[in-house]
Amino acid sequence: MDLSGAEWHKSTLSQGGGNNCVEVARNLPGIVAVRDSKVHDGPSLIFTHSEWSAFVGSIRDGWFG
Repeated sequence: MDLSGAEWHKSTLSQGGGNNCVEVARNLPGIVAVRDSKVHDGPSLIFTHSEWSAFVGSIRDGWFG
């Protein structure tokens, strides 16, 4: 999958925390891409927008914490 047009963003909560973060690109048609912030040329996870919304909603609802 071509991710060359991805606009990668880290959480604003990661400031000062070094590179132990993930980056998310939501600007690509039909997908959301996620990668390790330390490995820019490494693999990315790909989600549909509905999958990503369900994941983020689960985090907000406390399913993972």
